[in-house]
Amino acid sequence: MARHEELPVPTFWSLKAVYGEGLQLEEAERRFDNLNSKFIQVFAQPPDVYARSPGRVNLIGEHIDYEGYSVLPMAIRQDTIVAIRKHDSKEAEKVLKIANVSDKYNRCTYPAEPDQEIDMKHHQWGHYFICGYKAFYEYVKAKGLDVGPPVGLDILVDGTVPTGSGLSSSTAFVCSSTVALMAALGVEVPQKEIAQLTCECEQYIGTQSGGMDQAISIMAKSGFAELIDFNPIRTTDVQLPAGGTFVVAHSLAESLKAVTAASNYNNRVVECRLAAIVLAIKLGMKPQEAISKVKTLSDVEGLCVAFACKNGSSDPVFAVKEFLRKEPYTAVDIEKITEEKLTSIFANSSSSLDVLNAAKQYKLHQRAAHVYSEAKRVHAFKDTVSSNLSEEDKLKKLGDLMNDSHHSCSVLYECSCPELEELVNVCRNNGALGARLTGAGWGGCVVALVKESIDSQFILNLKEQFYQSRIDRGVINNNDLGLYVFASKPSSGAAKFKF
Repeated sequence: MARHEELPVPTFWSLKAVYGEGLQLEEAERRFDNLNSKFIQVFAQPPDVYARSPGRVNLIGEHIDYEGYSVLPMAIRQDTIVAIRKHDSKEAEKVLKIANVSDKYNRCTYPAEPDQEIDMKHHQWGHYFICGYKAFYEYVKAKGLDVGPPVGLDILVDGTVPTGSGLSSSTAFVCSSTVALMAALGVEVPQKEIAQLTCECEQYIGTQSGGMDQAISIMAKSGFAELIDFNPIRTTDVQLPAGGTFVVAHSLAESLKAVTAASNYNNRVVECRLAAIVLAIKLGMKPQEAISKVKTLSDVEGLCVAFACKNGSSDPVFAVKEFLRKEPYTAVDIEKITEEKLTSIFANSSSSLDVLNAAKQYKLHQRAAHVYSEAKRVHAFKDTVSSNLSEEDKLKKLGDLMNDSHHSCSVLYECSCPELEELVNVCRNNGALGARLTGAGWGGCVVALVKESIDSQFILNLKEQFYQSRIDRGVINNNDLGLYVFASKPSSGAAKFKF
């Protein structure tokens, strides 16, 4: 029997298969009815097919997917739905018309040209669809698939994943767009290949993504978190302990990943690469060999562990402490070790060159220490879930690992912010077994592990102690609070619908 990731994205003729029953199904029925009506209103014809992809919350394993390490997220019920209609090839106008059910987003029009450049200086929400569009045509070209010449497309989008929340609203949009496009053009491929191509396509908007968000959005299974391994992408179901639930709470500080990439997200990617190269050289590799071969910290883990073993340890952080100083490095400091200019090392990556232009210093010790310790915590999390501990002891251990993860993200990786720190403290003071920032950080959400028996009271306490002052100041509307704080069980991944 084929593994889950080897199968194509499933097609359903009923919403119940994805949205279950009760209030969630009723909400989904309203959304799809509204989407269909609005599509006809905007484009004068109904859509051919719908696709949905969910957002995600990462339970543990932050900023390590792009370093080649496993992560442990789960999909949430909030998702993005894309309705699409393929134009007849005889229609003269070859354009992509993209609209949104929310009036907040202007309609976008793009040429039906797979080779078009995305204007990075003028960020538009429609660019995320174009990411998937370009990646799809690159994929079919590489695979030798004939999908005919590009034609016009009508696209309507409805998303419930809060933007800037760290819950992967952009990935949900890119993934649902790509799945919808494949469905409209009659292409079926394994889920793992869609996850890979949607990961790679975020480069078009300047984000050096690691692949976690796309993998869970495409391949999630209802009722399970997933341990996601990379190179190649594969998933392992993780059944979370009974008696616990995860509450997701928005700090109300927006995490603008693509906009702030040069100083935040991509900066950390560059720092990790530099840390890996310097470690490789310090551990005996020639500078030119290190520059050409070493891309991630996982590439030098073996060298670090071998060094640690000679000194009575097996922890790669031992080598980090020995060979990377805690004080920040300047570009000149690093170039003395690498014997090559940083601009030459990163010459093939415009987003990395943007980082070099913005950065004054590089904290290699701290970034490497976080990555190696966080990678260990992911496997400790999974081992705890499958251990013989009591449910109570499992929940306590998982909470401790989440708290340790947050400390590392905050102190070593420096991807927190005052609002996240405040919210984490409020969560812990109200009975959370563990609470940590989730997603890229610098804003966005906290995920807290609480006992299921107190989740309703816990959410009420968050409202009183964190959100009420923001409601009073008009930052958010009281009626929208459910969008910003909610309990979540693991949801299912991408799906196509035909009615």
